[in-house]
Amino acid sequence: MLIKNKILSDIKSSEITPKSVFMNRRHFIKSAAIASAGSALMPGLLSSSALAATDPKRGKPLVGIIKSPLSTSEEPTPYNHVTTYNNFYEFGTGKDDPAVMAGDFKPRPWKVQVGGEVGKPGVYDFDDLIRPHKLEERIYRFRCVEAWSMIVPWVGIPLAEIIKRFEPTSKAKYVAFETLNDPERMPGQVRRVLSWPYVEGLRMDEAMNPLTLMAVGLYGEELLGQNGAPIRLVVPWKYGFKSIKSIVGIRLVDTMPPTTWNRSAPHEYGFYANVNPEVSHPRWSQAKERRLGGGYFSPKVETLKFNGYGEEVASLYDGMDLSKSF
Repeated sequence: MLIKNKILSDIKSSEITPKSVFMNRRHFIKSAAIASAGSALMPGLLSSSALAATDPKRGKPLVGIIKSPLSTSEEPTPYNHVTTYNNFYEFGTGKDDPAVMAGDFKPRPWKVQVGGEVGKPGVYDFDDLIRPHKLEERIYRFRCVEAWSMIVPWVGIPLAEIIKRFEPTSKAKYVAFETLNDPERMPGQVRRVLSWPYVEGLRMDEAMNPLTLMAVGLYGEELLGQNGAPIRLVVPWKYGFKSIKSIVGIRLVDTMPPTTWNRSAPHEYGFYANVNPEVSHPRWSQAKERRLGGGYFSPKVETLKFNGYGEEVASLYDGMDLSKSF
């Protein structure tokens, strides 16, 4: 029997395991073992349910947090679920991939480049960016486009306060955001499942709304990699994919910026992405949702328009046909 051994020159670059993936092998093995033990569970909830039963990594405690009156009175989703069931394709397309693959993610040092229609452009160190502001805890409803939702106690700074520091000009009509693009640190970017880097955008009036938050933590602790460390956007009346994570770029522009999911599938994902139960996704209804942590067979609840924040944001869309501007 002839056995042919591959030499280095025979190996395609696509077959080489990225360093960051290799370094996470212990996390992967642990996750695989947990998943195997729970193989009787339904696909898709298998690993996330098992991971949520483990003791996840914790972030560094944040100090000086003030409670915001903008919070919902609903009970927050358990920490274990919020930190192990995530959409973050930079670390993999499975809901449990980010918790597994982001274990060694280092969010320091971190710079945010600010440009466009501003009086104070530049490269801002993360700590300098947030230091002048008081941190607020805001318990927000958070709704994913796949019909699951959670209640998250975010910690952050109103985006409006940060934008004012940049001194926007009269030409600034939109805010464009960009995520870190570094396959060594974000192994999911090795695969071209999306066009990297991830980009998102808001109208200026949406960005300046008091509800819009730049989050740096949750549950009183710094964000973990899987939740968008060290800084991410939270727009509670929109679907989760608008709340871009691990932000390294902010530009104020005069025209509507491209957004990743709209660019990838424009017939499914619009620029606005407001939570609207009256508009179905082409492949499923958005009329109901299931709260994360209640189990797969827990009853679904009616989805609230604008995720229940209509009183605060509905006026932003007066006169617009939200079935077309979805």
